Amino acid sequence: MLAVPLFHSPEMCSKSWWPRCWCLTEEPRRRNKKRVPSFRKLLRTSQIKLDNKLKNKQYKQKSAAKKYRKEQKKLREAVRDAISRKPFPLEECKKKQVAGKYKEEEEDALPLDMMDEDDLKLMEDLAQKASFLTRDLSSNEPVHVKKRKHESVIEKYEKVPRRMQTEPEKELIHLLPIKDKSGIIPQAVEKPVLNVAHDEEEGTEEMEEGEDSVEEPLPVLTPEEMAAQRRQKLQERKMHIAALASAILSEPDNNIKKLKELRAMLMEQDPNVAVIVRKLVMVSLMEIFKDIVPSYKIRPLTEAEKATKVKKETQKLREFEEGLVSQYKFYLENLEQTIKDWKQRKLKKSNVISLKAYKGLAEVAVKCLCELLVALPHFNFHNNIIVLIVPLMNDPSKMISELCFEAVKKLFKQDKLGYASLGVVKVISGLVRGRNYDVRPEVLKVFLHLRIKEVELQKDSEDIAPKKKFMTYKEKRKNLSRMQRKWKKAEEKLERELLEAEASESKEKKLKLHTETLNIVFVTYFRILKKAQKSPLLPAVLEGLAKFAHLINVEFFDDLLIVLHSLIASGDLSYRESLHCILSAFHILSGQGDVLNIDPMKFYTHLYKTLFSLHAGGTNEDIGIVLQCLDVMFAKRRKQVSQQRALAFLKRLSTLALHVLPNSSVGILATNRIFMQMFPKMDLLLDNESQGSGVYLPELDEPEHCNAQNTALWELHLLQRHYHPTVQKFAAHLIAGAPTEGSGALSLDFSQRSATELFEAYCMKGMTFNPPVASVTPRRKDTFSQMDSFVDEELNKQLQQHISETVVHKSLDFAKHLKETSLS
Repeated sequence: MLAVPLFHSPEMCSKSWWPRCWCLTEEPRRRNKKRVPSFRKLLRTSQIKLDNKLKNKQYKQKSAAKKYRKEQKKLREAVRDAISRKPFPLEECKKKQVAGKYKEEEEDALPLDMMDEDDLKLMEDLAQKASFLTRDLSSNEPVHVKKRKHESVIEKYEKVPRRMQTEPEKELIHLLPIKDKSGIIPQAVEKPVLNVAHDEEEGTEEMEEGEDSVEEPLPVLTPEEMAAQRRQKLQERKMHIAALASAILSEPDNNIKKLKELRAMLMEQDPNVAVIVRKLVMVSLMEIFKDIVPSYKIRPLTEAEKATKVKKETQKLREFEEGLVSQYKFYLENLEQTIKDWKQRKLKKSNVISLKAYKGLAEVAVKCLCELLVALPHFNFHNNIIVLIVPLMNDPSKMISELCFEAVKKLFKQDKLGYASLGVVKVISGLVRGRNYDVRPEVLKVFLHLRIKEVELQKDSEDIAPKKKFMTYKEKRKNLSRMQRKWKKAEEKLERELLEAEASESKEKKLKLHTETLNIVFVTYFRILKKAQKSPLLPAVLEGLAKFAHLINVEFFDDLLIVLHSLIASGDLSYRESLHCILSAFHILSGQGDVLNIDPMKFYTHLYKTLFSLHAGGTNEDIGIVLQCLDVMFAKRRKQVSQQRALAFLKRLSTLALHVLPNSSVGILATNRIFMQMFPKMDLLLDNESQGSGVYLPELDEPEHCNAQNTALWELHLLQRHYHPTVQKFAAHLIAGAPTEGSGALSLDFSQRSATELFEAYCMKGMTFNPPVASVTPRRKDTFSQMDSFVDEELNKQLQQHISETVVHKSLDFAKHLKETSLS
C-alpha cells in the first residue's frame, strides 16, 4: 500500500502528481459555470433577440418613469387639497362624533347611575382615543396597531373628516404650521378687509405725488446737441454690429448663437436711429449668410439619427447646421414681414418708424432677398424666396420691380442645370393665371432669358469637353510590363464606366428639367393666345414664340400657324407684333417644320407689303427684327424661294435703305450682299437694259408679279455719296457685283459679320458716330485786297459805277405786262 501524506503545503500540491482535491490545507475553488460568450457566438446572435432585449430595457425605463410621474401627481394633488381646505383638530371631531353617537343610542344606552365609577372612567378614557371611534371598521387591522414612521403628513390630513361648509368661506392667509405631540397644527388668519374709500383717497394722493415727480422739467437740448447725441448712438450701434459680424465670420461654428443677438437688432426701438440700424443689420446679415452658408442643402435629422451616438465633431457640426437654418429662416421671415407691413401700410403699435421710412426699409429688404436669390440657389428656403420675389415683379414701384427683374435674369443666366429656373417659371405661370392675365408685359419677357436652346438640349458640357485619351495596345506593350498592363486595363474600364454614368445622368436630368420648363412656358403662351388676344401681353408672347418656336412639338404646328396668320389678318396688331408673328412662323417652318407641306407665301407678302412702314424715326429699332426675318426667310430657305421674289425684295430693300438711319442702311446693304451671293441672277438689276416684257410696278404688294427684273438698282449710286463711310463702302461693293476677291471685295471685318451684328455695332443710341469723326484743324484765310482781285481797270470802274447807283424798285404788274406783250 502507498502511504498518503495527510498534510502538505499548497506548493507541493501544485507540483506533485496528487489530485488537487486531496489538498487539505486549501479550500476548493468554485468554478464559474456562466462563461463569457465568445465573439463568434455574439456574431451568431439573432438580431431579433437583440432588438427584444433593447425593447424590454426601454419598456422598463418607461414604466419606471410612468410610475414616478404618477406618484408625483398624487403628491401634488394632495398638497393642493390640503392647502385649499381647512383641516380641523382631531379632538374636536372626536367630541362631536361621540356626542352624536350618544344622541343616536340614547334610548338603548344604560343610564349612568347604574354603572360603577370605574366603568364610567374606563368608557371616558376609551372615548378620548381616536382609534376607538374614528378607525375604519371595514379594515382588518388591529385597533392598537402602531403608526408607521414613514407615514406622511399628507396621509394624516386625508384621514381627518371634513365638515360641510354652510357659511361663505372667508379669505385666509396661511401661516407656518405648529408641531406638537398630537401632530402638525396648521395656522391661518382671516384677511382683513380695508376701507375701499380710504384706499381710493390714498391712491389718488399717491398718483398726484407721482405726477408731480414726473412733471419735473427735462433738460432742453439744442439741435446741435441732439445731432451729436444721435451720431454717438449710431456709432455705438455700428461698432456693435461690426463686432458681432467679425466674430461670426471668424469662427462660425462657435459663435453661431451671436446670429440671434445680431438679428435681435432688427427690432431697434430708439426712434432716432431705428431706421438706419435696421437697414445696416439687414445688409450685414445678408453678407454673413452669403459667406458662412455651406455649398449643400441642410436636411432635418430623422429620429433614428438623433438617437444614435456620434462623435463630438459630428455633433458640433449638427448643432451649427441646425442653428444656421433656424436663424436663416427667422431672418427671411423678418424680411417678409417688413415688406408686408409696407404693402399693407401697416404701422406697429410702438410707432418707432414712420410710414414713409417703411418704404426705404422695404426696398432694402427686397435688395437682400434678390441677392440671396442669386447667391444661394442651392440652399434651404430658396423656393420661399422665389414666391416672395416673383409677385414683386408686378409691383407699381418701378425701383422694386426692376430689382426683381434683374435678379431673375441673373438667376436664369447662371442656372446651368435648370432647378431654379423651373421653380421661377412655375410661380410666374401661376401668377399670370391667378391674376387673370392682368400683369405687366415685362413679367413674361423674363422668359426670353432662359438658357434653353437646341444646342444645350442635344449637346451637353460633357460632350463638348475634350474626351480623355486612353493608351493604345502598342503603347502599353512598349511602355508597361505585363502586370502594369493588367492594372491599367482595369483602371481604364472603371474610368469609362464612371464617365458614362456621370454624362448620362447629368444629360438626362438637364433634358428632363428643360422639357418641363418649356412645357410650362408654352402652356402660358397658348393660354394667352386663346383667351387674351387683345391683352398687352401679346407682344411678349409673340416674341417668346419667335425665340422658342424651334422647340415646339410638331403636332401643334398647323394650329399655331393658323392662329398667327389670323392675328396678322385681323389688323389689330402693331407693326412690331406682326413682325414677331412672321418671325415665329418661319422659325417653326425652318426647324422641324421642313417636313410639313405648308406654303408660307402669305407671310412673304405681308412682310413685303409692310417694309415701307419703316423710317428713320421710332420704327428704326424694328429693323433688327426685319433683318432676322429676312435671314430666316431667304438664307435658311433659299431652295424654296423663287428668283422673282428675291429680285422684288432686293429692289424694295435698296429703296428702304435711302430713308433710314446709317446703322439700318448698313444692315440692309449687308442683307442685299447675301442676296446677290446666294441667288445667281441678281446682277440683272445692275444693268439698265430690261429683261422680258412688262414694266416694274413698285406700288404692287405682290412680290411675284411686280416685274422687278425690269428695273435697276439706281439707289446704290445715291448711297455711294452717303455721309457715312461704311454705307459708301457697302454701296461701292454692291455696284461692283459683291465680289469675294479683288479690289471691290470688303475687308474681313465687314464680310465675316452678319447683318444683325452690323446693325447693332453701328447703332447711335449713345449719340456717338461710328467710326468717329476726325478733328479738322481750321485753315488760315488768305487776306487780299479788292484791287488784287480785279486786274482790269476798265472792269473795276464799271463795277464801282454800278455799286454807286441807287436802285429803284418798281412795282410788278403782271396784267399790264401781259397786255403789252399781246398788243405787240
